[in-house]
Formats: sequence, structure tokens, C-alpha cells
Amino acid sequence: MKASRYTEEQIVRALQEVETGQKKAVEQQRDMAISAATWYIWKRKYGGLEVNEARRLKELEQENSKLKRMVANLMLENEAVRETLKKL
Repeated sequence: MKASRYTEEQIVRALQEVETGQKKAVEQQRDMAISAATWYIWKRKYGGLEVNEARRLKELEQENSKLKRMVANLMLENEAVRETLKKL
């Protein structure tokens, strides 16, 4: 997946500007050079979050991905051990 050119903090602040009425969504999309689809994906993911909550969300997503990789590696090792034991 391609990395965003905007940080979570920037995304949350942009969403907050629209929620508070400082800017319209269309203006914000134009200023940030993003499509409406990207805007609504951001809104679904980060809508209602504060900046510190967005940071925590990113940390949790990274930790979750690390744990998934660890589980996958352990499953592969487990399968290899089982195959070796079958041969004995």
C-alpha cells in the first residue's frame, strides 16, 4: 500500500476544520489535492478522533501487523516441525 503524503495529525486537523465549519469539504479536498473518495476514506477512518488518538491508532495498527507476522512465522515453524516428525 502506498504511503500517504499526509500524517495522521494533518488528516485529523483537516477533518476537524471541516467539522467546525472553518472550511468546506470541497475546499479542503482542493487545498490538499485529494479526491473525494480519499476524503471519505479518511473521514470513515479518522472521523471524530483527536490527534493523540490518531497517533495511538497508528501505533496499534503497527503492533497488530507485527504480531500477525510473528504468528505466521510460528505457524510455518510448527508445520515444519510436524513434517519432520512425520518422517521420523
